[in-house]
Amino acid sequence: MPLYRNGQRAEDLWIVIPDDEQVPETGPVIVGKARLIEDAVTLFQRSGSNGLVLKPGQTLEGLEAAIPRLKLIAIVIGRYTDGRGYSLARLLRDRYRFAGELRATGDVLTDQIGLLLRAGFDTIEVNDAATIRALDERRVVAVRHHYQSASPSVPERKLPSRPWLSVSEPL
Repeated sequence: MPLYRNGQRAEDLWIVIPDDEQVPETGPVIVGKARLIEDAVTLFQRSGSNGLVLKPGQTLEGLEAAIPRLKLIAIVIGRYTDGRGYSLARLLRDRYRFAGELRATGDVLTDQIGLLLRAGFDTIEVNDAATIRALDERRVVAVRHHYQSASPSVPERKLPSRPWLSVSEPL
């Protein structure tokens, strides 16, 4: 799946390690929640960076001590209509002050991109062909005026300044 950072395709240096595979000693790896909790001591002793993937329905419970030590958290958007990923992003940015890369992955569609950025996501991993085309052709449109403020860690000026994201005018 293509990865987008600041509106452009980006190289993904992270490797997702299934629970039944050994974690390499070096290099950036992403593991699941259960594995991170179970193998935290070993994972944080290795020389590579550590990341976490949260699947739909998983919470941040039990991860409080690990969050500041992670370099990336990927949140799987299970379905277009599932807003739990947005809530996790806001909690990570606002309550836990997570400063690493926050990645949306899974069922990410064009209409969600502006809102994902407002919630605090940095990168978006896309599998939908129409969304990939829209991003590659710089046809993503976001709304300028919102009823609710963005995450405090995402300044309002950040959204319109994205070179690949056009902003609609108010009605």
